Amino acid sequence: MSSTDKQAQSKAKKPVSEKEKEVLENIMDELEKEAQEKEETVAKTTEAEAAEAKAEAKGDEAEEASEDKKKGLFNKKEKKDPLKEKVDELNDRLMRQVAEFDNFRKRTDKEKAQMFEQGQGSVLEKLLPVIDNFERGLLAVPEEEKDGAFADGMNKIYKQLMKQMEDLGVTPIEAVGKEFDPNLHNAVMQVDSEEYESGVVAQELQKGYMFHDTVLRHSMVGVSK
Repeated sequence: MSSTDKQAQSKAKKPVSEKEKEVLENIMDELEKEAQEKEETVAKTTEAEAAEAKAEAKGDEAEEASEDKKKGLFNKKEKKDPLKEKVDELNDRLMRQVAEFDNFRKRTDKEKAQMFEQGQGSVLEKLLPVIDNFERGLLAVPEEEKDGAFADGMNKIYKQLMKQMEDLGVTPIEAVGKEFDPNLHNAVMQVDSEEYESGVVAQELQKGYMFHDTVLRHSMVGVSK
C-alpha cells in the first residue's frame, strides 16, 4: 500500500466532531423548515386557486342559466300560435274591407246626391222662363179685369207653382234696395235715382232665384249711379 492510500484511509476513519454534528443538524433543520414552509405556501396557493376557480365556475353557470332563462322568455314571447295569427290577419283584412266599403258607400251617396241636385236644378232652371211669362201675363191683365174669374184662376195657378218651387228649395233673390252684390246680381245698366244711393240696386229687370245655397239664376238689375 502506498503512502497516499494510507493518508486517505486515515482521513476517512477520522471521527466527526460534536461541533460539526451541530452545524449539520442546524442545516438539516433549516432545510426541513424551509421545505415545510414551501409546502404550506404551495398548499395555500392551490386552495386559493381552487376556490377562485370554483367561484368562477359558479358565476359562469349562473350567467349561463340567466341567459338561458332570458332566451327562454324571449322565445316564449316570440312564439305565436299560427291559428291565432291567421285569425288576426283575416280579421284585419275584414275590418279594412268594411272600412273601404263604408267610405265607398258614403262617397257614392254624396255623388248621387250631387248628381240628383244638379239634375233637379237643371229642370228647375228651365221652369224659370215659365214663371217669368206667368208674371208678365198677370201684369198685362187690365185693371178692370183683375177681379174676373180668368185673372183669379191665373193667380191661383201662379201661387201654387211658386209654392211648389219654394218647397223644392227655390227662393227669389232680393234685389231692389239692396247693395249690389256681383255674386247675386248681374248689373246691365246704371240708372239715375233720387231714392237710392250710389251702388244700390234701383231697378230689377229680371228676377233671380236661389236653389238652396246655389244661385240658380242671377238677378238682372240696374244700379244707381
